[in-house]
Amino acid sequence: MRYTGPVCRLCRREGVKLYLKGDKCYTDKCPVQRRAYPPGQHGQSRKKLSEYGLQLRMKQRLRRIYGVSERQLENYYDAAARKRGITGEILLQTLEMRLDNVIYRFGLGASRPQARQLVMHGHVTVNGKKVDIPSYQVRVGDVIAIRESSRNLDVIKVNAEAASGRALPEWLEFDAEKLEGSIKAVPAREQIDIPVEEHLVVEYYSR
Repeated sequence: MRYTGPVCRLCRREGVKLYLKGDKCYTDKCPVQRRAYPPGQHGQSRKKLSEYGLQLRMKQRLRRIYGVSERQLENYYDAAARKRGITGEILLQTLEMRLDNVIYRFGLGASRPQARQLVMHGHVTVNGKKVDIPSYQVRVGDVIAIRESSRNLDVIKVNAEAASGRALPEWLEFDAEKLEGSIKAVPAREQIDIPVEEHLVVEYYSR
């Protein structure tokens, strides 16, 4: 079941910014900065986590960052484990190359949840064809754009303007005027800026 409560509680639970609230995450109003402890009655009575507890927290953090369900993340892990290479790195690369995440990285969505909505509502094309599946896996060379009929939406205009000053990941290319971008390469681990120790996630699923 997808979480539908206040997303700032998720950030406080993990103790780091997950950037689920858009612009608010970049201001002093961010609850993680104001109350740097987990929510709830016993939030301030911190306890040292066990090895399993650390693995579980890291798995939950990864799931919440990308907004995927328990089953989805497990399936992503199983697929990554079957491939040659470092399982944790392949897992992160797969999540990064979800269509909703790419829209977020372009800055067309102020947050990953908002980017997911833009995809689901049919505002995005891949190689000229409408794609409304947030989990769609893009590939190197794919061209992702906002549909012609959706380019005047206020939310897209505002997000594109706000993102103009932010650095774009090296594995992506984006033209703000055309509202169109492409996948230059599969992202390397050092190009994926999320606060996750993926080896703990691998250990969790390898138990």
